[in-house]
Amino acid sequence: MKILVKTDACVGHAQCHRAAPTLFPLDDSGYNTLAEVIQVPPGQEEAARRGVRACPERILTIVEDEAPASP
Repeated sequence: MKILVKTDACVGHAQCHRAAPTLFPLDDSGYNTLAEVIQVPPGQEEAARRGVRACPERILTIVEDEAPASP
């Protein structure tokens, strides 16, 4: 799972951080400091979903890993 981040659209509500502080670090002004694409560590998928849902600006998007094609 990956999260796409529109960092330039962050307005500092910090709701993602409140929902999942280890996945959504903030700078000293309360803005998201993530790169444009982050890989979610194994076991943190539900926390990532909570953080994405919490963003009132909808600047976070989940991209699920594609399952390998069956032969």
